[in-house]
Amino acid sequence: MPSLAEEKEAIREVLSEYCFCLDGDRFADMAAHFTEDGVWDTAFGTGVGRDGIAALVRKLRSTRLPGEQQRGVHLVTNFVIKIDGDSAHVLSNWVVAQNSPTGPIVSAAGGYEDDMVKQDGTWRFRRRRIDRFIAADLNPPQLS
Repeated sequence: MPSLAEEKEAIREVLSEYCFCLDGDRFADMAAHFTEDGVWDTAFGTGVGRDGIAALVRKLRSTRLPGEQQRGVHLVTNFVIKIDGDSAHVLSNWVVAQNSPTGPIVSAAGGYEDDMVKQDGTWRFRRRRIDRFIAADLNPPQLS
């Protein structure tokens, strides 16, 4: 039986894998980190089920504005993980760093609130709520 520390590390690993999949445009792999009926709740829409989640992120990525095509990386930190048996409630913060016409920027940041469950020995998101409370203007006005 895994220790509490091992369970928390396994959850952090899922949060990191999610970011690598999202940043690498591997949306089906990202959605596979959710339960079959999982919910991905964003400010830009809600995806339900793995197919619905993958479809929503694919749609959101296809509607980028000019200047947003630069690759970004999600960085996740400040984990608070409360485990109760095969369920967990997780809070964390995220930052997206990317290139812009004026150089590297933090383009967005916010918080994740996750309800996770352990199924067949693997932690999965049952519900991921994304709070995006910092967003940069990728095309700021030029100073004269």
